[in-house]
Amino acid sequence: MQIEVFKSKIHRAKVTQAELHYVGSITLDEALMEGANIIENEKVQIVNVNNGERFETYVIKGERNSGTVCLNGPAARRVQVGDVIIIVSYGIMDAEEAKSHKPRIIFPDSNNKIA
Repeated sequence: MQIEVFKSKIHRAKVTQAELHYVGSITLDEALMEGANIIENEKVQIVNVNNGERFETYVIKGERNSGTVCLNGPAARRVQVGDVIIIVSYGIMDAEEAKSHKPRIIFPDSNNKIA
């Protein structure tokens, strides 16, 4: 049996931009992606700590060490610059593998740098 499990998380990143007139997605600093083991085009869930919004989108790689966390397209309506969000990815694996899986969690600082 295959099950979907929590793979990784960027916990409490700060939104730096919201670009409504852009093809929908989230642009993330490449260093954050690497730290959380998230790849370009991967589906992620966004949880907005400020307003409770939850939605899914996909990741676009941003400039390394830029601190970029930019919601694009319709997702830009669900955040404000400065909001704190949690970015979660999930993986599909067999139940036995899931029992020993350890998710990767990173905690960026107030400038979206890995502490």
